[in-house]
Amino acid sequence: MSIKLTKRIAFSVMGRGESAIKIKKDSIEDAKKAITREDVKALISKGAVYALQEKHNLSRYGKSLKKKRAVGRSRGPGRKKGTYKARTGMLYKRKVRAQRRIISALKEQGVIDNELFKRFYALVKGGTFATKVQLINHIKGTGVKIDEEMFNKLRHA
Repeated sequence: MSIKLTKRIAFSVMGRGESAIKIKKDSIEDAKKAITREDVKALISKGAVYALQEKHNLSRYGKSLKKKRAVGRSRGPGRKKGTYKARTGMLYKRKVRAQRRIISALKEQGVIDNELFKRFYALVKGGTFATKVQLINHIKGTGVKIDEEMFNKLRHA
């Protein structure tokens, strides 16, 4: 085969970039013969295929801060910027995209018309609903007929 295949498998196995993977000159022929992931893993364990060390370009202040944080300093409430939800909460994009998929599916099935779709879309965009179930219950509350089977299908979509 080629060395490109070996490199591609190696960077996926090692979790590094393609340019960080190096092959020793005396084992290039072995690398060309490697076809499977197991072959490449054997070359890595032998040391024929290796990855360069990661570069960490830190400023002087960054290095001192890293030392402090290793000890446990500079991690209190005074250093934190942003709310708890902004730092660790559920991602807005993931939540909104899931809700938008629901209203799009309902529109495609003809359960809601374009006018209702626009209204629900605006509510989703505004962050009105915390979960998909809240959105579905709101849609049901407006008079749209959603049976139990469709409810479960939308909930797990």
